[in-house]
Amino acid sequence: MKLVANKRSLLQFLRWAQRALFAGGLLALGYCGFVLIDSWLFQQRASEELERRLGSERAGRSASEQPVALPPAIGADGLIGRLQVQRLGLSAIVFENTDRKTLRRATGHIPRTGFPGEPGNIGIAGHRDSFFRPLKDIAKEDVITLTTLRGEFRYRVVSMRVVAPTEVSVLNPTANEVLTLVTCYPFYFVGSAPERFIVRAERVM
Repeated sequence: MKLVANKRSLLQFLRWAQRALFAGGLLALGYCGFVLIDSWLFQQRASEELERRLGSERAGRSASEQPVALPPAIGADGLIGRLQVQRLGLSAIVFENTDRKTLRRATGHIPRTGFPGEPGNIGIAGHRDSFFRPLKDIAKEDVITLTTLRGEFRYRVVSMRVVAPTEVSVLNPTANEVLTLVTCYPFYFVGSAPERFIVRAERVM
């Protein structure tokens, strides 16, 4: 009788565990779906807003007879522009900051690094499993385009390397116009990736 009771208890436990795992799986899938849809909608809205502002900026310049001052590098809402690598099919809106919420929805300009059109090192970060996944196939001479309210800026890739997360010298200021893309590495690592993949590009005049 004791053996039968133990078997019954074990079966009940297994059934409970199965249901709990199934429910957990559904919740995880639901969350992943929410994140994907939320980031897609955010990118769509931000892209439309960027195009609207670009149109207004062009119209203002055409209508003015006087030299027009450059618009701010960062919009009031944090919008900076759009980053594209045409060969890789990479296109992502860039916002100021690299906090969790920003990087879930966009790529992030690293605070205290440079801005397009100015001498210095522009740092932009993105997740390896979303917007920056295409960087696994990037190559030297690829062209990266940054479209902002200040204009369109093009950069040619000169190097790629893997560094430790503590290697912050990759973001050091530079005398010339440089763009540095940062993402986690390896690209398909499960869990918190131990290294960083760095793409360095120089302004094409």
